[in-house]
Amino acid sequence: MTHTELIDRFGRRHDYLRISLTERCNLRCVYCMPAEGIMLRPREQFMRAEEVIVMARMFTDLGVKKIRLTGGEPLVRKDAAQIITELGRLPVELAITTNGVLVDQFVDVFKEAGLRSVNVSLDSLRPERMQAISRRDPFARTTANIRLLQDAGFHVKVNMVVMRGVNDDEVTDFMAWSRNEPVHVRFIEFMPFDGNRWDWSKGVSGEEILARATERFGATGYERLTDRPNDTARNYRLQGGQGTFAVISSVTNPFCDSCNRIRLTADGKLKNCLFSQSETDLLTVLRSGGDIKDLIIGSVLNKKAVRGGMDSFEQLADPVRHGANRSMVAIGG
Repeated sequence: MTHTELIDRFGRRHDYLRISLTERCNLRCVYCMPAEGIMLRPREQFMRAEEVIVMARMFTDLGVKKIRLTGGEPLVRKDAAQIITELGRLPVELAITTNGVLVDQFVDVFKEAGLRSVNVSLDSLRPERMQAISRRDPFARTTANIRLLQDAGFHVKVNMVVMRGVNDDEVTDFMAWSRNEPVHVRFIEFMPFDGNRWDWSKGVSGEEILARATERFGATGYERLTDRPNDTARNYRLQGGQGTFAVISSVTNPFCDSCNRIRLTADGKLKNCLFSQSETDLLTVLRSGGDIKDLIIGSVLNKKAVRGGMDSFEQLADPVRHGANRSMVAIGG
């Protein structure tokens, strides 16, 4: 049987693949990596550059049209430039999510590969607070590299994980930034993963974020925009804004009905949902000479309807359930 598309039992077509290049990162953000870090495994357990490319080709044969590189921090990988260059030759839209610290070393690589969309993680506009969140001091380099990307004509999105009592008082400052500069800010609800000590009391819902926009800018101070098909975010623009802001409500209002995403971890495991506790080992089969296409098709076909089978908020909040998943740095952001 010939398959050219990845469609699950609910009719959702999956054409967007997120590939994690590494579990390593030069930051230690509190929502992503456990305070004690993660155990570093031998390199041979992770995909080599040529295996990343082989896997990506197989996914494009199955209808994938967009690939986003993630991590860890994808740019700390020594062969990141080689991988980006090779993936740029595939018939896909290529994008990357990064903490921005090393971006200045890759601008020309991005351009030559046709990579035009860069998501940068920045959780505070205050250097000392960003240092507390990341357990490092990336603020100056990250913000300088955001400006560098803007000046070079890249489409730049800024990802902010909103945490109550940590950085939620800056939400409308980020919105104001999107009015003054062509930056696209995405507010992400705090999500539960292994080791990030998740508690929804630390979370701020998408609805509350919008209420804060209304409080500062007025009910007519911003407008709802038309979302793209399969968009994870609800998009808005302040009146007169050069950029936009958006809300990703994976906890309180998940986008599962229209999800088109699948994930390949750095050690070659396919996750058909960010929240799924089950994984399909593609790398071991690939190295043994086996055909992984049927495994990919089967994994997508068996995708659960909602959040990896956690249908309710109570199930999502259960530490036994979400603790059985990997930490975010080991999944790929």
